[in-house]
Amino acid sequence: MSADASPLTIGALAAQTACNVASIRYYEEIGLMPKASRGPGGHRVYRKADLRRLLFIRRCRDFQFSIEQVRELLDLIGNPERDCSAAMNLAKNHLVVVRKKLFELRALEKGLAQLAEGCSSKCAGGPISGCIILEDLSTSCC
Repeated sequence: MSADASPLTIGALAAQTACNVASIRYYEEIGLMPKASRGPGGHRVYRKADLRRLLFIRRCRDFQFSIEQVRELLDLIGNPERDCSAAMNLAKNHLVVVRKKLFELRALEKGLAQLAEGCSSKCAGGPISGCIILEDLSTSCC
């Protein structure tokens, strides 16, 4: 019997991919994963190809590709004659979004550090009515 012939339960699939069972069911529901075949007891049964596909989906999600982007990447896998630049363009566009988020997070970090430092140097340990953080959050705006 080949390795692909050995069925996996949903629990085994979850364990081997570090993906929770609810996510696997969700991926089936939205069509990222094919509907699982059913064993004699009605339990979902998965094959090695399902394991590879779920690992791919998990890796995409680790890189925070959206569900739609994952769908596009899966479509590329299903069309091996397509040009690889489609995958590259998707990754580059996602990189632009990630870099924008990093820029915003750095600005957020700087602002929070200023709040914390202001409190440490001016009011920490004093009454809450004199808290620089609460005052700043109450009066400052975008």
